[in-house]
Amino acid sequence: MRRILILGGTAWLGRAIAAHAVAQGAEVTCLARGESGDAAQGARLVRADRTDPGAYDDVRHEWDEVVELSWDPGFVASALDALSDRAAHWTLVSSVSVYSRSDMPFADETAELVEPADLGQYADAKVHAERITSARRGGRALFARAGLIVGPGDPTDRFGYWPARYARGGRVLAPEGTGRHVQAIDVDDLAAWIDLAGRAGVTGPVNAVGEELPLAAVLTAAREAAAHDAPGTATETVTLDDDALAARGVASWAGPRSLPLWLPESAGGFARRSDAAFVASGGHRRSLAETMRRTLDDERARGLDRPRRAGLTPAEEAEILGV
Repeated sequence: MRRILILGGTAWLGRAIAAHAVAQGAEVTCLARGESGDAAQGARLVRADRTDPGAYDDVRHEWDEVVELSWDPGFVASALDALSDRAAHWTLVSSVSVYSRSDMPFADETAELVEPADLGQYADAKVHAERITSARRGGRALFARAGLIVGPGDPTDRFGYWPARYARGGRVLAPEGTGRHVQAIDVDDLAAWIDLAGRAGVTGPVNAVGEELPLAAVLTAAREAAAHDAPGTATETVTLDDDALAARGVASWAGPRSLPLWLPESAGGFARRSDAAFVASGGHRRSLAETMRRTLDDERARGLDRPRRAGLTPAEEAEILGV
């Protein structure tokens, strides 16, 4: 039986990887504090604080696969010190944020990376993590450079903002979509590929990204999912261009008072990375419509009117629209 250790494994992506690997018949252990929840059904949770000197004592075994989810430099280094010699294959979940430029559509894994200067910054820390993993593992590591991860359980609230907003009905403020794209990968599709790539021994950097889609198509899919879920809900989309949104204090991409997924034209390459290596290594993406339905079901379960980490509040949207 294949033995997998996930460093993390109780939060969103890590839990999805654990669940998928268990379903494929693997023996899965998750090393985590357990503060994000329990391990997936069928996986074993070893509770440990990775800041403690003995954090890895209970998992110093031989592993077919180790999956590292952290971007903390200390955690990445200590795990390699404790476990690298015991792992046949190692996967570091990295990010497309490691690339230094976002203005080059279809750039592949050979594109220039950020030069780490501040390891407190996410992109810098991920590049550093890749480098120390490569130094320790040589060519025996996979760097899964994930793009925008979406789907049920998303803690960032970015993708889910749109189906939830259309489901509430009324006048919906949206950005001008011409020339804008989204490259989103369902969390369960990413988890399945990470498990598959580990079994196949895939190594090196791979852009683990979704299909390149026009932003307008994503917003249409959100509106259609909401209409299918609640026929008769009346919506009207009001579109403003970049200058108008900026003048009203609307931020792009994520965070408070934002329109999620909307990127400035200067970042046109961020959501248009090459996916050739991902597809060639067995990556599969479900349809946008299916991911949108899954996301809306999750949004309804969590509450359409709940406070969110990304997007406009109803009051902010009404203020901007002059309602």
